[in-house]
Amino acid sequence: MNKVEVFRALHHGRTPDDPLVLPGPWDAAAARVLAETGFPALATPSAGIADSLGYTDGGVPAEEMFAAVARIARAVDVPVSADLEDGYGLAPKELVDRLLETGAVGCNLEDSHRGVLKDPRQHADWLAEVRAAAGDRLFLNARIDTFARGVADPERALERAALYVAAGADCVYPIHAPAGRLPLLRAGIRGPINVMGRLDGEGPSPTELGELGASRVTFGPGLQRRAVAVLRDIAAGLR
Repeated sequence: MNKVEVFRALHHGRTPDDPLVLPGPWDAAAARVLAETGFPALATPSAGIADSLGYTDGGVPAEEMFAAVARIARAVDVPVSADLEDGYGLAPKELVDRLLETGAVGCNLEDSHRGVLKDPRQHADWLAEVRAAAGDRLFLNARIDTFARGVADPERALERAALYVAAGADCVYPIHAPAGRLPLLRAGIRGPINVMGRLDGEGPSPTELGELGASRVTFGPGLQRRAVAVLRDIAAGLR
């Protein structure tokens, strides 16, 4: 199998106590450490990359984000998926072509822009164009931002999930969904579900998230921020 086939296969046939755990490298050095540790695939965090490049979250120019993803993908042999925020305003074919040039096997695409939820049907149509341009060459993770934007009703997330799966998404990602809502989301969503885990000891563990319904667990910029905290402590000890 090629890398995208390997990555797609990693999402299926998993038991509830064994979700796919995808840590988020923010640069090539971090990617090498994570791959050497034994993780079978990686998923870049846009916020972590933004911090590493000196930008605020959401402020990285598209060309710099693609360049950062390319450096990460080039540094490791395992599949790498990229957080591409809401697609940087690129047409579907250009987005797909530029992502494939990086060597990444998939992407995370969110359904809000500058804090405002997009129309779900229009976003689903756009995702369908991305899928048509990509064919089976990319794994599409459709992020659902309803919970992140203050829409607590899980039915709104389920409606968007159905549209995005029908549009060709391989996985959906109801970011910041409360753990207590995961069984309901699992029951109502066809296909893999991405859930955000925490690295601060608060909230369910990846295994517990899997038992609640997560197919895969990512951490956003959590790993990068933990690394920065360790560096801060080391630096304080040098003074």
